[in-house]
Amino acid sequence: MKRILINELVENEESKISGFASKIRDTKYMIFVILKDRTGSIQVSLDKGTQEELCKELDGVIAGSVIEFEGKMVLSEYVKQGGKEFIPSKVNVLSKAEASPLEENANIDTRMDYRWIDLRSEKNQLMLNVQSTFVEGMREHCYKEGFTEIHTPKLIGAASESGSDVFEVKYFDRKAYLAQSPQFYKQMALASGLERVFEVAPCFRAENSNTNRHATEFTSFDIEFAYIDSFEDVMDFEEDLIIAGLSKVKERYGDKIKELFDKEVIVPTKPFPRIKLEDLYKELEKRYNYQIPEFDVGDMNAEAEGLAYKYAMEEFGHEFIFITDFKKTKRAFYHMRKNDIPQGFDLIWRGAEITSGAQREHRYEELKKQCDEKGLTKDVEFYLQFFKYGCPPHGGFAIGVDRFNMLLLGLSIKEEMFIFRGPNRLEP
Repeated sequence: MKRILINELVENEESKISGFASKIRDTKYMIFVILKDRTGSIQVSLDKGTQEELCKELDGVIAGSVIEFEGKMVLSEYVKQGGKEFIPSKVNVLSKAEASPLEENANIDTRMDYRWIDLRSEKNQLMLNVQSTFVEGMREHCYKEGFTEIHTPKLIGAASESGSDVFEVKYFDRKAYLAQSPQFYKQMALASGLERVFEVAPCFRAENSNTNRHATEFTSFDIEFAYIDSFEDVMDFEEDLIIAGLSKVKERYGDKIKELFDKEVIVPTKPFPRIKLEDLYKELEKRYNYQIPEFDVGDMNAEAEGLAYKYAMEEFGHEFIFITDFKKTKRAFYHMRKNDIPQGFDLIWRGAEITSGAQREHRYEELKKQCDEKGLTKDVEFYLQFFKYGCPPHGGFAIGVDRFNMLLLGLSIKEEMFIFRGPNRLEP
């Protein structure tokens, strides 16, 4: 008999189900097993008087074990599990579990040590499904808009972008580095004539940051597209992309997220508010008596991001806000400049930066000049070659999938990621 899923069970139809036993209750007359698969759970009920042999199969079996049952689903007004229970005619213990090392209120680091067990909870299963659905919604939008999904190398021969915060690895007889982002290669794709590309892939940052929103390895949803008129086109596209992703999440899991995480999935309206950095500084000082520290002038910091979100909600009733006109010393060398101002933006949501984006400099001589200015020309010689033989005007951005889901559900980055990597964690 072929296994079927719990949500596919039909009343009084002979079926085979299997999954994890999330609870096993052994009473005087009955054994009750709450069996869970990826679609839900059901109570399996065994009568010790009439099903003695089947009950013996469960001797010594505890929660966490994987069990297969054959039998029939019946309706019962006495059962809390949706008024349904499963009466088995056959029991097969597929995997017998030992007692779980995780206590109910274990601290986050202990949970990380046994992450595969921790992920069995209903909240964590929902968390991962929400992340998957958000990416699905954005992917669908990209395909609809004529994008090609690409897969760029993560081992590179030169330190990317800034030349710092990279992981160095031994590559046969020379050094290689783990890519901070697919930035250079997605631009190369546009120089090849693809016009519109995206990638969902890991990125690596050798930052010794122990915060609730930083990780040394994370998943990035990267976008790059050609024939834009300005970075306004890039912001416009990101608005549509985020709306597509959040709409998918709200439709599929909005009620469940409210139930388990007490968070509303708010699908934003267009356009998102936009403000120049200098104007934002003035607003933060006027409203909240906040002055940006001298070290951060021309850029944002975590406190300013939190206040920018507060300002967006108060002034516009909007959870998102684009910030533009950063100082050139604080932006990447490949951002196009107009009147010496980088043509880029940060997008703030729920108190954190979730995106940096820009129109890129596609003109070889201008790009080389900006490389020289930052002392990076030798490091990125291979990258500059992409622009020597013609390249269309283009721009793009990246969304940190893990950070976005973290903010959506109100978690820390350790809790949100499938498996977290940070300065002090390389296991499991």
